[in-house]
Amino acid sequence: MPINSVTSATNATNAINSMDTVAGPSQSLTQKDFLQLMVTQMQNQNPLEPQSDTQMAAEMAQFTSLQQSSSMAGSLGMMQANGLIGSTVNVQVDSQTATNGVVQGVLLQNGTPEILVNGAAYNLSQVISVAPTAAAPPSTGP
Repeated sequence: MPINSVTSATNATNAINSMDTVAGPSQSLTQKDFLQLMVTQMQNQNPLEPQSDTQMAAEMAQFTSLQQSSSMAGSLGMMQANGLIGSTVNVQVDSQTATNGVVQGVLLQNGTPEILVNGAAYNLSQVISVAPTAAAPPSTGP
């Protein structure tokens, strides 16, 4: 069976659709998605016209860039969460409930930083507002 661009495109589309049904639709591509697309492309390329070396190098550079961007985003999120420690925040718990309190610490859940407020963990996207915590007035003594 001759391999052509229509067959390759159909196979790549089927691979992407099968990923959506297993893991659910996603708004961003992950490293796993990139690798699966690259493997599908390599499996379906025309053996008489293989992919050029420069094109493969460019795709590997894109993969490295994606990996570094993901790592940097995680680090920035952790820095942002750490910067909130000691601050008073308002957090949207659900569509009807909000709470406020002082950020007591930071947890890392599945690679995502979460802040601890009143003993409960919240995602940074749930923070509505941030204010400095008022310092207690100095005691005057007896």
